[in-house]
Amino acid sequence: MGGKDSIVVDADANIEAAVDGVSASAFGFQGQKCSACSRAIVDERVYEAFVEKLKARVEQIRIGDPQENVTMGPVINEGAMRSILKYVEIGRRDGRLLTGGARAKGDGYFIQPTVIADVAPDARIAQEEIFGPVLAVIKAKDFDDGLRIANNTEYGLTGAMYTTSPEKIERAKRDFHVGNLYINRKCTGAVVGAHPFGGFNMSGTDSKAGGADYLYLYSQAKSIGERL
Repeated sequence: MGGKDSIVVDADANIEAAVDGVSASAFGFQGQKCSACSRAIVDERVYEAFVEKLKARVEQIRIGDPQENVTMGPVINEGAMRSILKYVEIGRRDGRLLTGGARAKGDGYFIQPTVIADVAPDARIAQEEIFGPVLAVIKAKDFDDGLRIANNTEYGLTGAMYTTSPEKIERAKRDFHVGNLYINRKCTGAVVGAHPFGGFNMSGTDSKAGGADYLYLYSQAKSIGERL
């Protein structure tokens, strides 16, 4: 159930909504969700505007003790922190550090929410699951290129897209190869009883936890033939 989940931002998208959705998906629970957004794939026509707004939005995130109801707490343990910070260093070579990039202040395993822009689609931080607050931003030529990039990992758990085009929405429904696809909303926060949860490829199988078809996994099928 691993993931390297993407949010595709089309040229005609509501940029403010896309920035909010990407930020919430990438840094909620410190990015420690298999469904977390770890790649924002943005049409080149709105790329710079998106990156500028995203930087400002992420730098507003408060970090601290979860008991104080801050937006971001610590990662799970020291091993996770060290692994994530290694990926941050790799990301500095893979792209342009936009914000974050270091351990945050505090008595715990706190990491700054980190955004790395201008990342190549095949870079390590664009392909390997980090499971922490690190987001790669990738520039796409157009919607078709964005969809191609979104499908270029070995995973297929969740994904989202922001667009106002009904035609592109239908295209994504058909060709965005993930088990959980969200339109004009973040790629985390599946609703229990409404969004069965599962993935494709290295993210699991077609049977989705929370769906009626999942019950069949607790049974054994038997085929019986009788000549009459």
